[in-house]
Amino acid sequence: MKRQDLYRLKNKLNTLAVFRRLLDDEVIRCLCDYLDLVENGDKQKAVFCYAQFVGKLYDANGGCLAKYIKQICDNDENVYVKTIGKKQQPSQCICNSVQNELAILQEVADLSCKDLSAWLECDCLPQFEECVVDLAESMTTRVKDISKYGYGIYAKHPMFYVNSQREIVPVSNPDDISIDDLVDYQAERQIVIDNTRALLDGKPAANMLLTGDAGTGKSSTIKAVANMLFGEGLRIVEVRKDQLAVIPSVLNQLASNPLRFILFIDDLSFLKDDDNFNALKAVLEGSVSAKSKNVVIYATSNRRHIIKQKFSDRDGDEINVNETLQEFVSLSDRFGLHVTFQKPTKATYLNIVHNLAGRAGLQMDKTQLDLLAERFALERGGRSARGARQFVDGLLAKQK
Repeated sequence: MKRQDLYRLKNKLNTLAVFRRLLDDEVIRCLCDYLDLVENGDKQKAVFCYAQFVGKLYDANGGCLAKYIKQICDNDENVYVKTIGKKQQPSQCICNSVQNELAILQEVADLSCKDLSAWLECDCLPQFEECVVDLAESMTTRVKDISKYGYGIYAKHPMFYVNSQREIVPVSNPDDISIDDLVDYQAERQIVIDNTRALLDGKPAANMLLTGDAGTGKSSTIKAVANMLFGEGLRIVEVRKDQLAVIPSVLNQLASNPLRFILFIDDLSFLKDDDNFNALKAVLEGSVSAKSKNVVIYATSNRRHIIKQKFSDRDGDEINVNETLQEFVSLSDRFGLHVTFQKPTKATYLNIVHNLAGRAGLQMDKTQLDLLAERFALERGGRSARGARQFVDGLLAKQK
């Protein structure tokens, strides 16, 4: 490729409108800096910028330019994909711009090391991988199934949380637990799966409360279902129990998104005078600001009635004390589905131990394994699925 073709490509990149944000991408910015120097003919600085560009590409995806361009195009959050995500038709001028801009970006994806660096006449330049991608075809596929792929941060990440600024941000190291990692509680788990599939299918799906003893797998079940259904358009957003007042704001952010979401509240409980009580109550009762067809709330609690009720709460100067108390203890009934994870029996506990030990390839006499597992549970105050995993992990750690 001739020098003039390279700096013409830079001018073409400057015309991006729909995909304008891509110019702020670190790899693309380094490439554009290099193309500027190609036009100026400054070989010394150009060598430096070329190496910097390839280094950023290495950091980004291991060093394949075409795949990287495809990735950032597919995941870009722009007016075109957002309009389609709302089930609306973009204007013809936007559609024309998308077609033209994808052709420009295809030129970038098709660049080879030789195309970029031949004019530098330097034999020791770093190389990047080359492959063939079709950006237009990929975009067509993604917008056709945008409810499965999504866009922006939601296209790349399965799990999110709400930060102190009420922003939804990706979890940098999400729990990768899978359904296959969980043992027993099949009936309880199937209720969660069926309700979540209803959400994905656009059918009425219920808010869900999962209660039971600590360590029985309530939170793990929700995360495993989210991982299992990621490819079908499911994402999970964790909201801390001290952030419940921001749920309406979060729902507004997600309302026009083509994906489906679980708002996950872990270890839910309230004191009698907790301000967050009314916030959650309003959401569960379906206030005007809280309704959303693409979001359900899944909460876990180690308590059946969620409210920490004291004996002193039974006294007071209110005229209708019983009605007030009933409002508190019945909050759990406002969830459409309630799934209870019972404390495992001895047989269930040992079955979990056997399954986990077998999957890990742990070789041990069954009688000895059971004896040690029971002793482990006794020392920790009771049997649980979490305890079974901790026990097996401890045995594996001791192996040479």
